Amino acid sequence: MIQVKENNTVKVHYTGKLSNGQIFDSSVGKEPIEFTLGQGQLIPGFEKGLIDMKLNEKKTITVVKEEAYGDPYQELIQEVQKSQLPQDMAPEVGMGLVSRSEDGQERNLVIVEVKEETVIIDGNHPLAGHELTFDVEIVEIKE
Repeated sequence: MIQVKENNTVKVHYTGKLSNGQIFDSSVGKEPIEFTLGQGQLIPGFEKGLIDMKLNEKKTITVVKEEAYGDPYQELIQEVQKSQLPQDMAPEVGMGLVSRSEDGQERNLVIVEVKEETVIIDGNHPLAGHELTFDVEIVEIKE
């Protein structure tokens, strides 16, 4: 029977959870995700967990933070003057922002604290610092 190996293209149904059981993403009720292993499209721990799985096999994969999004970087948490935000914005905790660098790259930011004159923004990936658990099912394997 065919098994998943490096460079295969696979279709996978998945549900991703934090260690407290909170679901952060799922393909249930949607199309499965399709990707080619070894191209860096997904976090390393997820891809490693699929190796040697068979068609229609279901499995739970636990991915340590080092093989997911790593630790959060303190330098990506910054205090910004409210005057630097759009004037019509009423900043709230959890609100997403997009910052554009001089070279045109965009970075997603989240407001984590609102103070009198400033806001604290976090540019880390929302899953940085977390161990992740995925319930997966292989629905197609292409060699």
